[in-house]
Amino acid sequence: MTEPGTERIAVIGGGNWGTTFAKVVVDGGRPVTLWARRFEQAVEINDAHRNTQYLPGIDLPLGLTANHELEPVVTGADVLFLSVPAQAARERLEEMRSMLKEDAILVSLMKGVERSTGLRMSEVIAEVSGIPMERIAVASGPNIAMEIAREEPTAIVVASESRETADRVARIARNSYLRSFVNTDVVGTEYGGVLKNLIAIAVGIVDGVGYGENTKAAVMTRGLAEITQFALTMGAQASTMMGLAGLGDLIATCESPLSRNFTAGRLLGQGYVFEDVVQQMEQTAEGLRSVRPVLDHAEAQGIDMPIARQIDAVLHGRMKPADLAPHLATDDDTPRGE
Repeated sequence: MTEPGTERIAVIGGGNWGTTFAKVVVDGGRPVTLWARRFEQAVEINDAHRNTQYLPGIDLPLGLTANHELEPVVTGADVLFLSVPAQAARERLEEMRSMLKEDAILVSLMKGVERSTGLRMSEVIAEVSGIPMERIAVASGPNIAMEIAREEPTAIVVASESRETADRVARIARNSYLRSFVNTDVVGTEYGGVLKNLIAIAVGIVDGVGYGENTKAAVMTRGLAEITQFALTMGAQASTMMGLAGLGDLIATCESPLSRNFTAGRLLGQGYVFEDVVQQMEQTAEGLRSVRPVLDHAEAQGIDMPIARQIDAVLHGRMKPADLAPHLATDDDTPRGE
């Protein structure tokens, strides 16, 4: 096994989060090779040290190099961070499988579930790659990419079933402006990153309709209770949902105009239909693809998710955006607790 500190690090995905994370690692003192899907993008990163499509105005460090060919990036890498759209993860992993080192560590930076199976990204990684869960980690938290690329202070959570793996990844993903905390609650850390996207869409919808801070605060508060109940039922720890990967990520995603899921929701609230929203988004808003598989899981487990149901109804034209509200599923005169 490669000694910590001498690992070869790769990032798969040249979007705003993949590029930002590569910058984070390089700024922490380790060189990174990034796989970018387009040749022109790789050339710009290498020659101009910019990725203008996804991180306009950001200068990238010299230790970050890019390649549009996958094999040279994956082959020999000790730790690989995956930052591709959740629905493309399986295909990309199948492509990478034969190139992976036997003792490689794979880290998911993705915040979605596979629509066709409902699997979390760590589960997809394990199923496709054959790598055991103790060498798989996930990283999540309040991660608005552009703010981190500007080196604004923040923190993330790295989770793995193996504390040793989580510690090793956290040492790599740490620098003067980003602190990495660790835990072994992979389920909670992943679901926190997935479920907050749904609530951000709901907050965006009510913002797009023109409702004010009271409505948005109510959706966020009731949304946190809703997604926490779901995550705990699926095996998460309550402390994770109240920490950076849960509440912290929820606040950042619901309040930032840079949030893709909030932006997608706002477009829905302004009257755009689902297909138009997808077409207008430059990058994937993972929450749009996660609503249905999350609801399927919830229904199978007998979990009530009224806000998620309303989002699904808006997405499929069964509800007007202006009718979305956090109290609809409990709209009777019976007093209820928070």
